[in-house]
Amino acid sequence: MKKIVYLLLFLPFLAQSQIDSLVIEDQDFEYIIIEGDSIPHTTIDLDEVLLLHKLKFDSKEDRKRYLILRRKTIKVYPYAKLAAERLESLNERIDHIKKKSDQKKYAKMIQTYIEDEFAEELKQLTRTEGQILVKLIYRQTGETTFDLIKRLRSGWRAFWFNSTANLFNISLKEVYDPENVKEDYLIEDILQRNFQSGLLERQDSVIKFDFLELTEKWLK
Repeated sequence: MKKIVYLLLFLPFLAQSQIDSLVIEDQDFEYIIIEGDSIPHTTIDLDEVLLLHKLKFDSKEDRKRYLILRRKTIKVYPYAKLAAERLESLNERIDHIKKKSDQKKYAKMIQTYIEDEFAEELKQLTRTEGQILVKLIYRQTGETTFDLIKRLRSGWRAFWFNSTANLFNISLKEVYDPENVKEDYLIEDILQRNFQSGLLERQDSVIKFDFLELTEKWLK
């Protein structure tokens, strides 16, 4: 009993001590080291869970449009995710290549590979699916598709791609803006729900926004 009282009296001082976390690989818990003393830390660190609102629609048409947007978003998201991963890998490797000429050759090789890899699948996309893909690429990379092509290939090639896309009412300069565009917010809503269900593999947006605040804004 005396030991318990003694410990309680000294807790305020212990709380002010420097705390470090040490993982013991052959144990099922962590030890917290407090000035030389070890205390087992047996709590379980859980991933953050985003509580999503219940879907409500003003009309059958609104529900239908959401379901169509959901189907198209789920279809093209994996392409945007893979493009972001390829771009990250490209940037990391280029940083280790000293010569500018070798950097350009490598970038051209990877870009050609990406185009060949996606070519047949992307040809099958509808106009709206293509535009959603452009937005999601911006979500995943922080750059418009136009700027990515311009940086990786040439300004003329980017202009030509954009002009060609415009024939189908697709702009490669489109950004992802869930704060000001309701459709973009709905796309984010679809992503978050399917991340949680496990249907889509999560890849966080490089564009910073508070999804819960956006929900309050758009669902007033």
